[in-house]
Amino acid sequence: MKSNKNQTETNPLQFLVERSQTLYNIYMKKLHIPVLLSEVLATLQPRPGERYLDLTAGYGGHAKEILDVTQQYKGSVLVDRDEYAIEHLEREFSHDVELVHADFYSAVQQLIECGNSFDIILADFGVSSPQLDMEDRGFSFKSEGPLDMRMDKRQSLTASDIVNHYSEAKLADIFVKFGEEKPGRAKMLAKEIVHHRPVTSTKALADIIIGKSKYSKTHPAARIFQAIRIAVNDELGEIEHTLPLLPKLLAPGGRVGIITFHSLEDRLVKDYFKAASSYGEESDFEIITKKPIIAGPQELVINPRARSAKLRVAKRN
Repeated sequence: MKSNKNQTETNPLQFLVERSQTLYNIYMKKLHIPVLLSEVLATLQPRPGERYLDLTAGYGGHAKEILDVTQQYKGSVLVDRDEYAIEHLEREFSHDVELVHADFYSAVQQLIECGNSFDIILADFGVSSPQLDMEDRGFSFKSEGPLDMRMDKRQSLTASDIVNHYSEAKLADIFVKFGEEKPGRAKMLAKEIVHHRPVTSTKALADIIIGKSKYSKTHPAARIFQAIRIAVNDELGEIEHTLPLLPKLLAPGGRVGIITFHSLEDRLVKDYFKAASSYGEESDFEIITKKPIIAGPQELVINPRARSAKLRVAKRN
């Protein structure tokens, strides 16, 4: 039998390809840990044969575990607006599962028009770990990158457009509405950003904010970056338009789980579930989680980004 050394020498290209794929798989598993995975499985209770819809499939962490239980690949659908996520899902899922490269509101509309029905729906809102960690995506205030923040690179609006072209008043409004900044601070930061235009990078924007901030437990740029990201991707609008359509996609007895990462998202989900379950026997949903489920101490040790995650689950009547 030939040694590994001889195999490498006789076919170095194959060795490099295989080694690169191995390193990529290790990197992605380390980079993206599915949030509240045990809790998702316990509350959604997937069963063999059930059809699954993941509206924010990302890098497939939740999807893989749920589909491993249901084994119902045909008729299940994984959605994501990020081309990098779709490319990863194409490599990860070689079965009959359908992949949809679109924002989840557009995908839901399309699925309803086609008469689809599912037993389980999951949505994991917010930005993904790979998006934050890829400097060229421009999501993070901790690294140098372009002012981009697009979850879907096909869209035209970028963070640079907002930062460098929106009026001072409109910037302040975004900071208050989507970043929950106090109005006075929002106006001050908007004025400072306009004064420093053109702002060319994430670091430049973060430095402007830091220069006008006092010490705090959270990074002073966190709220501003969140606000701009939400505005770029119309994240709250997507949620508001999508939630009322979910009953049309769920079979009777079907379950929907939604994970949020800040109060603006969670409030929309909480209020919708409350309204949709308030008509007695005529209600669309029965709420399964009376209070949102949060990450336990063991998960927080291995995945600190789960600290703000909240899971709410409802069942279709």
